[in-house]
Amino acid sequence: MLETGNRAGRFTERILRTVVVPDRVTPPFRWLGSPDPRLQGLVELRNVGVVKKAAGLPEHPSAADSAAGSSTPPASTRPVADATPSADSSTRSRVTQLLLERRAATAAQLGGALGLSPAAIRRHLDAMLADGDVVAREQTVRGHRGRGRPAKVFLLTDAARSRCGTHHYDNMATAALRWIARTGGPRAVEEFAAEQVAALEARCQAALADAGDDPMARAEALAAALTAEGYAASASTIASGGQLCQHHCPVAHVAAEFPALCEAETTVISRLVGTHVQRLATIAHGDGVCTTHIPGSPPAQSGTTVTTVRTDR
Repeated sequence: MLETGNRAGRFTERILRTVVVPDRVTPPFRWLGSPDPRLQGLVELRNVGVVKKAAGLPEHPSAADSAAGSSTPPASTRPVADATPSADSSTRSRVTQLLLERRAATAAQLGGALGLSPAAIRRHLDAMLADGDVVAREQTVRGHRGRGRPAKVFLLTDAARSRCGTHHYDNMATAALRWIARTGGPRAVEEFAAEQVAALEARCQAALADAGDDPMARAEALAAALTAEGYAASASTIASGGQLCQHHCPVAHVAAEFPALCEAETTVISRLVGTHVQRLATIAHGDGVCTTHIPGSPPAQSGTTVTTVRTDR
């Protein structure tokens, strides 16, 4: 504290009296010994330090960043690592969509379009290569070619392409059968269905060449042949004979409107097994499995095949 009787104090007081201090301006300091009431009423010094804040920088940097003088970009601008399974799936779906639109693209092109680093896009492409979703080929370079090998381009495989979107093959087949029924009548639809399963029958007949004459042995061989055709079939023995189950039907949606397809297939199964059969359930009618019953007793008349198709739905 300065004393008024002190020489330095009197000198400072004279200087302050020569300065005009407005009533509404608060001086940035106080002096308890000043005779000027405007200076005595202050209770604390104002904070006159300068605080500079760079836009976009984190307000509270970590101790490690401060010690190392790191220039790490703000969290809002740093790319977020997508290491979770759901994020990986989402990113690969975007890669698939891009390849659908562009047909082929390099890793650099895909990474630039998706905002991914070279390491990140390479990780996704390696996973898709391992899953059989994409194939890599050397890029065709026209004209002058620079030094080094050309970059590889990535394309979707047929399997990956078939999973993209909804194919309207069923709708087209249904429309075609409607036209056949409208112009040729039900008999024309039956003839079309019989012709469609004729090729399947020929292929399965070759697979049953060594199955013998026993209906159950032939049913087991037929199940293996149908599985190779994509029907996921199985055969089993039950108390009343046996049954053939097909867990997949390639024409289920079409057969729901045109049961003649199921009837033609049942007739083919009966001929291949060598005895009459009975369809108990079909996927086309809303059942989970196409089930065909194979009676254990031989047919009433030798050489006669009787086919029974369920029509209660």
